Amino acid sequence: MKKQVYLDYNASAPMIAAARDAVVAALDVAGNPSSVHGAGREARKIIDHARRDVADMLGGDAERIIFTSGGTEANNLALNGLDDVVVLTSSVEHPSVIEARQDARRIPVDGNGVIDLAALEDMLRACQEAGEKVLVSMMLANNETGVIQPVAKAALLAREYGAKTHCDAVQAIGRMPVDMGQLLVDMLSVSAHKFGGPKGVGALAIAPGTMLVPQIRGGGQEKYRRGGTENIAGIAGLGAAARQVNVRCATADDIKVKRDRLESEILAHAPEVVIAGQNAERLGNTSCLILPGMPGETQVMAMDLAGVAISSGSACSSGKVRESHVLKEMGVAEPGAAIRVSLGPETTNEEIDLFIRVWSRMRDNAERKKLARNAA
Repeated sequence: MKKQVYLDYNASAPMIAAARDAVVAALDVAGNPSSVHGAGREARKIIDHARRDVADMLGGDAERIIFTSGGTEANNLALNGLDDVVVLTSSVEHPSVIEARQDARRIPVDGNGVIDLAALEDMLRACQEAGEKVLVSMMLANNETGVIQPVAKAALLAREYGAKTHCDAVQAIGRMPVDMGQLLVDMLSVSAHKFGGPKGVGALAIAPGTMLVPQIRGGGQEKYRRGGTENIAGIAGLGAAARQVNVRCATADDIKVKRDRLESEILAHAPEVVIAGQNAERLGNTSCLILPGMPGETQVMAMDLAGVAISSGSACSSGKVRESHVLKEMGVAEPGAAIRVSLGPETTNEEIDLFIRVWSRMRDNAERKKLARNAA
């Protein structure tokens, strides 16, 4: 079977060898990390080492890393773990933020998907006047468009009004520098499988002075902040991936060169294409391409049949395709016509060439069929 060209790194990155080795080694450890005997202490040591690795990656404190089942749980813990707070989020957040607090007040974005800081300040001022405690939650980089948000500026504003801040950094880790102190945030979410670790494990980093009510109860694990026996193998893989994150970030410029070439050649062949967030700062690995008149799902299926894995700008739920709320909030005319191409360190120039060739052929075939229908 011919190997598929994988250009869907924002959905999940292939696991790196170091993480795979760490997972396999941890699977041989029988002890429960809550047990005091030797086997339990061996399991606990794995968790402690990984906790330090994740803290080092984020510039945080190992004692304030809470391991979770992934970015979704980390986001839910952050948004629901503070008592009696009003939540302000951007209108283009990941569903794990949008749906975690459906009562949240949404901060608008501009046509590039960048948060309106003036609107945020107005909302913060109104909350302060009403005597409300506030949590501002904002992603660092958008999963669909790659657009980078001014998190540090927003967090500084929040501090001025006495609000706490949470950052969903899931898509940013390994693709740009991420330092919790420089971002000025109180909480930050990560997910291992986005930067070469295993699926099903993540973490929430919290700053000093941030006290959370656990959302999963039933044990004293994670210093009573998240009950349940820890996923030792997954945590070991997360720690290994965290140790390699600087190596991953070092490839970012090379990846951006490939992404930029992909976009320029697509636009040269099909000038009607719209690139979502093109005029904003974006992750160098992400391109959201909108081909008017052709559903994104149709493009994804055609590319898959040709051996190229990408994703659409839509989210699937219960077998139904929904148009991207992100692109709708940005004012995109045809949000259902979007595809997302996301590259990684392993992406080659030959794979970029293949994508351009296959996509261009698909578009040209669609154009010929349209002309034939109009002529009939």
